[in-house]
Amino acid sequence: MNSSSEEHQIKVKKQKTYVEEHEDMEEYTYIVVGGGIAGVTCAEHLYILDPEAQTLLLTASYLIKAVTNVLPLTKTLDAFDVEEQPPDELVSRCPSVTVKRDAVLQLDAKNKVIHTTSGKKFKYEKLCICSGAHPKVIPVAGSSPYVLWIRDTESVGQFQARMADAKRIVIVGNGGIATEMVYEVTGIEVIWAIKDKYMTANFIDPGAAEFFRPELCREKVKKAVPLKRLKYTIDKANGDIPVMGGALGPDWHEKLELKGDNFHRVILEKEVEVACILSPEEVKKLGKTVTSTKFEEGSTEWPVYVELTNGKVYGCNFIVSATGVVPNSKDFLAGNNFSLSPEGGFLVDDKMQTTEKDVYAAGDVCTPNWELSPHWFQMRLWTQARQMGSYAAKCMWSSVSGEEMYMDFCFELFCHATKFFGKKVILLGLYNGQGLESKYEVLLRYSEGVEYIKCVMVDGRMQGALMIGETDLEETFENLILNQMDLSEFGEDLLNPDIDIEDYFD
Repeated sequence: MNSSSEEHQIKVKKQKTYVEEHEDMEEYTYIVVGGGIAGVTCAEHLYILDPEAQTLLLTASYLIKAVTNVLPLTKTLDAFDVEEQPPDELVSRCPSVTVKRDAVLQLDAKNKVIHTTSGKKFKYEKLCICSGAHPKVIPVAGSSPYVLWIRDTESVGQFQARMADAKRIVIVGNGGIATEMVYEVTGIEVIWAIKDKYMTANFIDPGAAEFFRPELCREKVKKAVPLKRLKYTIDKANGDIPVMGGALGPDWHEKLELKGDNFHRVILEKEVEVACILSPEEVKKLGKTVTSTKFEEGSTEWPVYVELTNGKVYGCNFIVSATGVVPNSKDFLAGNNFSLSPEGGFLVDDKMQTTEKDVYAAGDVCTPNWELSPHWFQMRLWTQARQMGSYAAKCMWSSVSGEEMYMDFCFELFCHATKFFGKKVILLGLYNGQGLESKYEVLLRYSEGVEYIKCVMVDGRMQGALMIGETDLEETFENLILNQMDLSEFGEDLLNPDIDIEDYFD
């Protein structure tokens, strides 16, 4: 056989192999993995930027999460609702987007191919991983059927079903989900176990916690007292607590009946963690003394017991773990060279790119690895998932089109809008003095049950703000933080209720 014939046979064999490997492969310009806020936002914005390109959204769930009723509050902050929708609604809005319900089995980043659990293969030009995060479960929980967590529609449904006959539950965690759960559930006794010195420490300071405290058991707040203005100094060198952490999505409890068949009481256990979870038999065998409450009538045997690190043992119907999240990155790691943060998130640069070529990440699954703005930091919140998903789409499109892309303005200032205990809450910049090494001053104004306003100041310049209630100051404070205007001349009068600060700095 001559050399030309051998070369021909080798070429034919290679072509046959290529055809076999690509026979069932679908090709797309963009592939987005994840049907949460980051993924759906990314797919929507890819359609807006590049409507002719074929985009695939891969999601493991039957429903996708879409942002609706967007209300701009400031240049960097929007208030919005999150709705679960069937994929058809996204396709009707974005005709060049295809949605497939499938899960990733393996990512071959070198050849730009995704293998799914259904046996299909998808080739991409640009990939964005928006696979979100999964809840941290109490370490001692094991496989206990009495431990629930709140993350998606299915878990909320399970929680709602278990609530129907419950008389007492233990909620473990101090973030947004735990806080709203404590407020929303009715007709039930709640043991709220937190590791911090005060409730909702991931978001608010001790003063705001006291502002909210009357709401724990839905007590009626008295008529507002005259406004007070306070000023105090924080010195972390003397033991002040830095605020860290994150929380999960907004308004998950809307339109849900979260009612037990008992009275509603909240017992707050501070600076504790769960030591162990015990069955009734184990409680008797170990001779544990069960902690009773003044609301408990007689001796009740509960299906499960929780021992806290302060030695107290509470019986309950079930336990809710709401202690944060862990990035969903593990399904993409095998055979690839991703760099991860200590908590497991994909490290991304200022164009949302991971350390694998043409692979981007956005939302809870990623961790920023660029030099951050002085007033921005990451918390795994719906607000940032939406912002990152939008910016990732712009970066992917700019890479394909060759257009220059600059860092999105939303990364200049941390901002988040939510509701706690039925009240509007706005967080801006270093609202709890995050990352401030030196002393800083706090200006405070509050009206009992109506509003709570806090400004974090360094050398007369605003570094962050927390607003509770209908203050309408978010845009003014955003500008003051971004502009770093020297406000020393105003002193405590900056929050004087008799001065229309919004009009003054307009």
